Amino acid sequence: MEVLPIKTPVLTEGDDLAGLLAKEVREGDIIVVSSKAVATVEGAAMNLSEYTPSPQAIELSQGHGPLKSPAFYEAVLQETARMNGSVIHANYGVALTELHPDGMEGCFLVPNAGLDMSNIAEGCVIGWPRNPVASVKTLQKELGEIGIILSDSGLSPRRRGVTAFAICCAGIDPIVSMIDAPDLFGNNLHVTEEAVADQLATAGNAIMGNADQCIPAAIIRNHGYTRSDFCGFVPGIERGKDLYHGVI
Repeated sequence: MEVLPIKTPVLTEGDDLAGLLAKEVREGDIIVVSSKAVATVEGAAMNLSEYTPSPQAIELSQGHGPLKSPAFYEAVLQETARMNGSVIHANYGVALTELHPDGMEGCFLVPNAGLDMSNIAEGCVIGWPRNPVASVKTLQKELGEIGIILSDSGLSPRRRGVTAFAICCAGIDPIVSMIDAPDLFGNNLHVTEEAVADQLATAGNAIMGNADQCIPAAIIRNHGYTRSDFCGFVPGIERGKDLYHGVI
């Protein structure tokens, strides 16, 4: 399997992201593309000057200085509400949000409702596309017979540093069941499912980076995965079924 970077100029609202990606892709490729890049060209950036902080936003901002202003937390709260979510914890300036976008099985557990102050103009924040599944469908229509994974960086419990996860995808099954497959000693697996979209999102993120690389997408080539008709949010699980629920 090859993981190849797609380098672009700094993206702005209205740029032809599909046109930039099309120069590099081949039929059968899977493209991991940054959710923030898609949101940027779609004009989904939020100007913090337009947000009036609520009491909850002011409380979340206490002790975090100018980089995490009350207006930032108000944007987080409004984005959380837009995706039918809630703030379930806050620590070191990060609000841990549980999001239930319309049409998704399960939920996302992400920092700050996916909002980020990096790689966007000063005074603004950028999150996910307003309709991630529609964005992926549009990219796939414009790019042809390839798979698309819309990714974002995230955190894992008790692990330091970011990896990545898949928000939604098209043309590839996000989860592959290994139940009843034999292990090395002929014992059948009982519960294992491979989080293929998340694994490929992290592989792509390893070369895309999160700083000034200007690599908003990565090609996964010679991957060996079967093309699928799937298009939608990567399914998750509800809080009560989560192994970590009530423990951390």
